[in-house]
Amino acid sequence: MRKSEFRRAVDDEFGEAYGRVVTRDLVLSSLGDETADEALRGGVPPREVWLALCEAEGVPVGRRHGAGLPEPRR
Repeated sequence: MRKSEFRRAVDDEFGEAYGRVVTRDLVLSSLGDETADEALRGGVPPREVWLALCEAEGVPVGRRHGAGLPEPRR
């Protein structure tokens, strides 16, 4: 997962405004008590941050995988 895919997944799941709040303010204990933004800046892979965020926010497993990918072209 790329950072752009992470941002798309966050926006799709939480909405743009709330997504910014969640990544900036929610402290994730599974990532060493850092926020998603801090973890990304610190070099944690976006996929790992996404899964930690999903776990903390109770995102159903079925919506965690493949998130952030653009729709296939037809």
